[in-house]
Amino acid sequence: MLGHTDAVSSVAFLPDGKFVVSGSFDGTVCIWDVETRKQVGESFRGHEGPVASVALSSDGKHIVSGSFDGTLRIWDVDTMQSVGEPFRGHTDTVYSVAFSPDGKHIVSGSADRSLRFWDMQGHPVREPFQGHEDDVYSVAFSPDGRYIVSCSGDETIRIWNVETGHLEGEPIRGHSDEVNSVAFSPDGKRIVSGSDDNSVRIWDVKTGKPVGEPFRGHRSRVGLVRFSPDGKHIVSGSWDWTVQIWNAEIVGEMEG
Repeated sequence: MLGHTDAVSSVAFLPDGKFVVSGSFDGTVCIWDVETRKQVGESFRGHEGPVASVALSSDGKHIVSGSFDGTLRIWDVDTMQSVGEPFRGHTDTVYSVAFSPDGKHIVSGSADRSLRFWDMQGHPVREPFQGHEDDVYSVAFSPDGRYIVSCSGDETIRIWNVETGHLEGEPIRGHSDEVNSVAFSPDGKRIVSGSDDNSVRIWDVKTGKPVGEPFRGHRSRVGLVRFSPDGKHIVSGSWDWTVQIWNAEIVGEMEG
């Protein structure tokens, strides 16, 4: 699917699986028809820098994007227009964005080392979540919306209580290099992470302890990790140009 004029930084499926949204270093957000492989309508334009991350609301009606210009924008999928003003508050690149499961809030992670929690009008709901000692590369909500997980160049993973804005327990440590991506399992009991140390790891949310051995097989940094919808598998993407699928029930074992 051709249309962007620079690297594609982030992609996500709409809930119906028929369309894909993408964000690019060309500063635009696009929607694509999966069946025809063609772009739907015009590109979403408004950011003044590369788009680092995109995410979709659970009802598929809105897209949120985070950019190197330090802002977030919400887009209406039906009208393909920007909704309201840009969200301003971060002082550096917004690397990661995510909608809460109920679609009422957004969390963002930034190179300014903070997480911010927003309502849909772009108002901060509370003070920034502070604690990371380097860029925050990835953020995600737990399935019940009570917690946020984040990871950073400081080699840690942190779990935050949405209601209080405070850190839950101690930072999770185990990776030996920057942590680029994190995600909750569908049941919310585990977290998966991918790192510049070329490994994928699973963690117990309650204890913060590793579950089994690291998944090893990539020959370069792991930039993206996700659980399958049934929680039985993990997919990872790496700078070694490969995508690998792992058996999450036999920790450390690659599928196929």
